[in-house]
Amino acid sequence: MKPPTLSIGQITTSLERLYVQTIPDTYRDENNHMNIRWYLAIFDEAAYPLFDQFGLAPAAMHTVGAGTFDLEHHLHYLNEVGIGDTIAVYHRVVGRSSKRVHYLSFMVNETRGNLAAIWEVVNSYIDLTVRKTAPYPPDVVAKIDAILAQHTALDWDAPICGVMRA
Repeated sequence: MKPPTLSIGQITTSLERLYVQTIPDTYRDENNHMNIRWYLAIFDEAAYPLFDQFGLAPAAMHTVGAGTFDLEHHLHYLNEVGIGDTIAVYHRVVGRSSKRVHYLSFMVNETRGNLAAIWEVVNSYIDLTVRKTAPYPPDVVAKIDAILAQHTALDWDAPICGVMRA
């Protein structure tokens, strides 16, 4: 699947830059670029600031016996990332149900000026006391919905894979 053409400007001017990292030498693989395993690690780490905006910071959730679990991922590699490159991650929320959020993360290679990868995720709120999905608390719903409304109003289509839903 080839995502629609997105300009870096569409991403960087309409979404918030929530994570930045310069790729260290320890991420190098035998092809002399960032190894595939680090894409998921970076996207996972970059999701924490987004979830903080939702009111789902891990420390606060654990005090009420809650958490989140990723249920599904789609990772689309578009351009290689080299050692020493600086990448930034931007997120776009594309849907929500009572228990799940569907979002995209865009890895922008600031050094090379291109879109390196897109990570699509469905994540669920979890009641850790019974380890089952549960509805979001009302304050979290309000925060997610506010971000979703901003992202829904963007003038460019989210390049979703088409098989994932919140």
